[in-house]
Amino acid sequence: MATFALTWVYWEEIERTMTTTDNRRLFYDLDRDDLLGFVEAGGWPRYRADQLYDWQQKGITDFSEMKNVPKTIREALSDSFIAAPMSLVSLEASAFDGTKKALFQLMDGHAIETVLMRYGEQRSVCVSSQVGCAMGCTFCASTGLGFVRNLSVGELIGQVLLMRKESREPLTHVTVMGIGEPLLNLSALIPFIHRLSDPKGLNISMRRITVSTCGLPDMMLELANAALPINVAVSLHAPNQKLREQLMPIAKQVDLETLFDACRQLITKTGRRITFEYALFDKVNDRDEDAMELADRLHGMLCHVNLIPANEIAGVPYRKSPADRVKRFLALLEKRRIVASVRRELGSDITAACGQLRRKRESWITP
Repeated sequence: MATFALTWVYWEEIERTMTTTDNRRLFYDLDRDDLLGFVEAGGWPRYRADQLYDWQQKGITDFSEMKNVPKTIREALSDSFIAAPMSLVSLEASAFDGTKKALFQLMDGHAIETVLMRYGEQRSVCVSSQVGCAMGCTFCASTGLGFVRNLSVGELIGQVLLMRKESREPLTHVTVMGIGEPLLNLSALIPFIHRLSDPKGLNISMRRITVSTCGLPDMMLELANAALPINVAVSLHAPNQKLREQLMPIAKQVDLETLFDACRQLITKTGRRITFEYALFDKVNDRDEDAMELADRLHGMLCHVNLIPANEIAGVPYRKSPADRVKRFLALLEKRRIVASVRRELGSDITAACGQLRRKRESWITP
């Protein structure tokens, strides 16, 4: 049977962070060029690569699903690759807004969560970028899980493909806002974005792809240098350094002015506005003076503030800001000519909303 060695420059990084139950690699880690190399190495016609890619885009979980592919090729694939990067453990659906949350078990036994959200004609998938998270945000359910490893490109794209297959609906948007800090996984994130926007694949415009970060200046500039016209959202959550350090321990390593300088450089490099995510907590960061200080700091910057009525999480001391405080905070920003909006609340009844994702049932999943 034919064998095939991946040529990606980032495979060494993946091998350091990913283990599977056997020596085969993930089929979803293969891009179109890799698939072409595979069929050429086996002496098969080049059009077979297009067939394999089409099947991958359909979210196959077993090579036997490839009905128009000869058995010899399917056997070669099975010898060298694992068909699906993960398996679906559970799928919860919101009783109110159609949001769905999937718990996926990875091939090494760890688990991640992925969310499908609906608003109007939009269908957006929120993917996780890491197993666990090292950022330690005090208001996030992922805090305390600990960082385990980065996800590979195949595990990123697999979340999107399997959620689309499950929903049986076309997707319009992708957000990298699930578990993990995406910019600490740039070696997989950037190829993932290219895969999403491939006209022969998912064909999702980069302008409909959003990457959320806790705010890592060096990594933000590296992403900017990749010249991808995506949306970048920075988790800010505080108008000053002291309060941000209280909410986000990573802020102790990143001065707020340094972060804002990186944001301005990113805006200059990309020509696109940046989004600041600001979760509102009752009597913590939702006061009038907080709104006015935030407006002063952002004055003149090409940005948008996305206010998030904070989702309450068991064991977390913060409480959701009352609706009238959210409304007043928004009004104060707008009065200071800061473009702002309030994020829709989706999936909170199934803990699929902002800050609520975690690796549920991790206790029975063996790492």
